[in-house]
Amino acid sequence: MTDVLDEQSVKGPAVADLTAAIRRAIVDGEFAPNQRLIEADLSATFGASRAAVRTALFELAGDGLVDRLPNRGSRVRAISLEEAIEILEVRAGLEELCAAKAAERISPAEVAEFTRLRQDLLAAVTAGDLLGYSGLNQQLDQRIRELSRHATAIGILERLHAQSVRHQFRLAFQPGRAGVSVREHVAILDAVIARDPQAAVEAIRAHLRSVIEALRALG
Repeated sequence: MTDVLDEQSVKGPAVADLTAAIRRAIVDGEFAPNQRLIEADLSATFGASRAAVRTALFELAGDGLVDRLPNRGSRVRAISLEEAIEILEVRAGLEELCAAKAAERISPAEVAEFTRLRQDLLAAVTAGDLLGYSGLNQQLDQRIRELSRHATAIGILERLHAQSVRHQFRLAFQPGRAGVSVREHVAILDAVIARDPQAAVEAIRAHLRSVIEALRALG
């Protein structure tokens, strides 16, 4: 209990930034599944105190990205393909909610932004820029959540997305997948741009069903 209280007592913007930086490193694959996360190494890498690193790891364990092992420190949590599929099934309802809210609330300036994003997605796939396309997909996911302004759904989705994104990133590089995926994302964008909540829900549902089927095929 003392250890937990000590970790939770180290708060503030600096720790929040450190937690976000370690989360990005895990999601981007800089730290591999099951890799040990040594506090001294993280402290040196990120220029943070050991107490701040400990707190960040405690918070990431709560997000399901880190396993804390008694008397053995921490390691990156390995998420199986089956678990990633279950996470996507849980995400579906919340993603649909956010898409519907975004379609209801999108402003004229945001319509212009989404129209440009639509063009960028199509251009990336046409150019064969799969890495750029994957980044644009993540940008789209994030912007739909932000436009929904549904704080509870956003908080849950950000944790779930971080857990499953590694498998989705792997899927993005499968031959032919980008051509399928871009059509699904264009349908989502078109529905939100048209301010059609029901069409946005249906487009999100179809996309996530497609992702789940494609992930199952990888297994």
